[in-house]
Amino acid sequence: MSAVDVLGGHRVVPVVVLNDPGSADGLGDALVAGGLPIAEVTFRTREAATVLRRLAARGDLVVGAGTVITAAQVDLAYESGAKFVVSPGLSATVVRRCQALGLPVIPGAVTASEIIAALDLGLDTVKFFPAEASGGLPTVKALSAAFPQVRFVPTGGVSAGNAPAYLAHPAVAAVGGSWMVAPDLLAAGKWDEVTARCAGLGVTS
Repeated sequence: MSAVDVLGGHRVVPVVVLNDPGSADGLGDALVAGGLPIAEVTFRTREAATVLRRLAARGDLVVGAGTVITAAQVDLAYESGAKFVVSPGLSATVVRRCQALGLPVIPGAVTASEIIAALDLGLDTVKFFPAEASGGLPTVKALSAAFPQVRFVPTGGVSAGNAPAYLAHPAVAAVGGSWMVAPDLLAAGKWDEVTARCAGLGVTS
């Protein structure tokens, strides 16, 4: 299964930073209720693998691991039930470990050289990160002209305001963002607000 296929047609991927595994059920319920049953759980917290495991065990969410930068983290993500891996940069070691496990991977790439390196590894989808700091949609347009076979997942500075413009470009497979799962909302357990922000964002191809 390709990286795009595993997203299940969802074109907005909530990027989750959650410290409390006890909140995983509330988050999962909110995402499903909002029509966006997908999440990228970032490996930025000590409890990330536990959160990922609890969300994946539900069976009604497509859950991936984000901010994966080592082969050991790939193994942990796989063992925790991740269906895909996202990395902020391009590591051949991470990519090859994912490929060995049959785990779709979306590495970060913002330059032509990084995209060529991804193609050399047999990939055709990259995370354009940090999107807004790297020139935003104009840069995606320029890169897609040179690499028409590549699909992009812009993440970093993507918001409810600029996501539609990204998604309108044919080279953009999906966008990643945290505005619907903002850390303050998760910390306060404001699941109704998470649901409301997710509603209408489950854009499918």
